[in-house]
Amino acid sequence: MASREPPAVPVDSERPWHAAFPAPTAAASIVTCETVLSWMQAGRLPGNDFVLVDLRRTDYEGGTIHGSINLPAQSLYPTIPSLYTLFSTAGIKNVIWFCGSSKGRGTRAAGWFADYIRAQNNTTMESSVLEGGIKGWVASGNEYVELTDGYDASIWKSS
Repeated sequence: MASREPPAVPVDSERPWHAAFPAPTAAASIVTCETVLSWMQAGRLPGNDFVLVDLRRTDYEGGTIHGSINLPAQSLYPTIPSLYTLFSTAGIKNVIWFCGSSKGRGTRAAGWFADYIRAQNNTTMESSVLEGGIKGWVASGNEYVELTDGYDASIWKSS
């Protein structure tokens, strides 16, 4: 299987962090908080057939969705080939990316990963963005908050 390695590009402090990397060309699918909750309630846990990736770095506070991994978006792009290898070897079918609202980092990361999946001619893995991000997740009700590791209500009251 041919591998397309993304170039390692240094981040310039005068430009937005993502400007150092190409814009994603693929549109990632959207997964709702309700869908992820239903998977988890049905016993499908992150790490088995789907992975939740929290892209927050400096705003990583208030908790995260149970079972998610934290990979700050600013360092993500060069690691995509390694992540793809790990996820595909593990049989992961869906990688779900999120940030605060999933309108910037989440969408961009999901697009980059979708581009990479397509370049690998993989038709079984999907790259998705969590609609509403972590803010949407914790605002959706108690059943979501109960599945938020390290939940700190004081952080979300000001959001």
